[in-house]
Amino acid sequence: MCYGGERLPSKEDFDVNGPTRPTTAAARLAAVNENEAVVENLRDRLAETEARLERARAREAELSRQLEEMKRFVSVMEILETYLKRRYREQQDQLCRLFSPGCSYPVNWMGIDREPLCLVGEGGFL
Repeated sequence: MCYGGERLPSKEDFDVNGPTRPTTAAARLAAVNENEAVVENLRDRLAETEARLERARAREAELSRQLEEMKRFVSVMEILETYLKRRYREQQDQLCRLFSPGCSYPVNWMGIDREPLCLVGEGGFL
């Protein structure tokens, strides 16, 4: 943590009966003023810390919102990918049935990059 150019308060600063207790009125007033300054400094630092914490929480909320939005987007893209793969296969099947009565596909469970094997003669289309 950064405490600026000031020193950290010691135990003696908070000990009312400590050895540095002022004896004269002027010394007591100076000690009170110093204590008030220390308390004010601590309050300022606390306020700054709370403000930083609030900004961090707001940033975390925004990042969480963006993450959820990205997850939804990925989910939609996966649905679209599945749909397009299915449509591609259906169109391959339609073309094969349209142009060749003896068409078969090799089994490819890994993706859509399969090529039809149409059992047609030399003049076949596929």
